[in-house]
Amino acid sequence: MRHLALLALAGVVSTPALAVGHLADVSVIDRDTGQTLQTHWHRGEYWVAGRPGAHYAIRIESRSHRRLLAVTSVDGVNVLSGDTAAFDQRGYVFDPWVGYDIAGWRKSDSQIAAFTFTSVPKSYAARTGRPANVGVIGVALFREQAPPVAQVLPPPAPPPRASAAESARSEAHDSAQGSALQEAPAAGLRVPDQRRAAPSLGTGHGRREHSEVIQVPFEREQSTPDEIIRIRYDSHANLVALGVLAPAAPPRRPEAFPDAPRLGYVPDP
Repeated sequence: MRHLALLALAGVVSTPALAVGHLADVSVIDRDTGQTLQTHWHRGEYWVAGRPGAHYAIRIESRSHRRLLAVTSVDGVNVLSGDTAAFDQRGYVFDPWVGYDIAGWRKSDSQIAAFTFTSVPKSYAARTGRPANVGVIGVALFREQAPPVAQVLPPPAPPPRASAAESARSEAHDSAQGSALQEAPAAGLRVPDQRRAAPSLGTGHGRREHSEVIQVPFEREQSTPDEIIRIRYDSHANLVALGVLAPAAPPRRPEAFPDAPRLGYVPDP
């Protein structure tokens, strides 16, 4: 299946300890602080806590020796086209071992509208009449179709056994021809190397930013994803209410008499 996809033009620093995935490391970055949001595993799902109002990016770092296509969705919406997300849509193409920050809704080959954590009614999905899947980031990864492998044909079967006189007359000819059959397949047939305590959060359609990509062809190895990565997000308070995060310990109360009684007077400091 051949698609026109986008090739990212910028690299990033690796943060595998805070990422999830196998073919690629996927993490969520708070762009205002530069911090990678910690992922939390809870009842079969990954979660991150977002800060309302913060700009964020989805960081994808390939761990494959082959090119990958990442069809990426936010709140059930494809981040490139704005269509309700499906596997057979366009995505970002990653060269082997390359990383890129997807920081917004793609508006053109040179511009995005920044991802922002906002209230559900202000999210892009809700504003376009699709609030049902607000609160989830999805990355469907596809390996590229490998180029065809050239096949080396075996040499033909030897001719029928001849008489001694005929063998002597044709010995030199047969020897040279046999040599040619052995050497010919080696020329040009090398296989190429393949390297809820508060309102829930949604993702808004934020400020316009410059972001360059180029369009490239990509042929998938298969029509179904090789890996699907799903990360849910909400506010810290809601993750505590859902049991994803433990509540913060209450602040320590200062004690008027923290030590046992003792005799004497005030010593010098």
